[in-house]
Amino acid sequence: MSAALALSFAVIFVAELGDKSQLMAMTFALRYRWWVVLTAILTATTLVHAASVFFGHFLGMSIPTEFMTIAGGLSMLVFGLWTLRGDELDDDEASRAGRAGRSVFLAVMSAFILAELGDKTMLATIALATDRDWLGVWIGSTVGMVAADALAIVVGRVLGRHLPERTIALAAAALFFVFAAWLLIEGLIGSSTVVFVSTIVAVIAISVIGGLLIARTWRRRTAENAVRGESSETIAHESLNG
Repeated sequence: MSAALALSFAVIFVAELGDKSQLMAMTFALRYRWWVVLTAILTATTLVHAASVFFGHFLGMSIPTEFMTIAGGLSMLVFGLWTLRGDELDDDEASRAGRAGRSVFLAVMSAFILAELGDKTMLATIALATDRDWLGVWIGSTVGMVAADALAIVVGRVLGRHLPERTIALAAAALFFVFAAWLLIEGLIGSSTVVFVSTIVAVIAISVIGGLLIARTWRRRTAENAVRGESSETIAHESLNG
């Protein structure tokens, strides 16, 4: 249990660095009391990760450990590429963070439950629970996510919106790639030729597709930043001439 707890804490803490829900935590903390936001995050995380652990634990019972370890490694590779791509708050999520209404606790809790459904932290928890102690994974993943979001709340309140996001993303991605290599090597030791070749093909495919998506996203953001810069210059020029 202790090993599952420690591993789950480390993986989920890293997964949450620079993640969408961490950005949401920072946004909420800029407007509302930190302890209400953190309590709501704890409640939402406990519920979502309980469902994730339940699903992963019983899924793992019917699938060979070798395949689950390889699947876990491929998942970590995806998470690393996902982290390099970066997360953004879309308009709907940003508006939820800005219009909490009367019941801040319920608003924050519901926003985080919706944000976590299908997110990489939920998928990572499912993968971890397939062949490890479910209670340790549940506790470790919950504490890991809450700790990362608490860090975002603290930094957000102290520094506002200015986070060294790229540095955090690069470090988190590097750790995910280490986890991916570790799990893939562990799963491929003694595997059949078919499994080995299939895994290598999957790694190449994921890497190529992920690289293309990352490049496209970075180009779009560069173009958007350039447009914003031109708009700012235009407004400044009109103000001076006005």
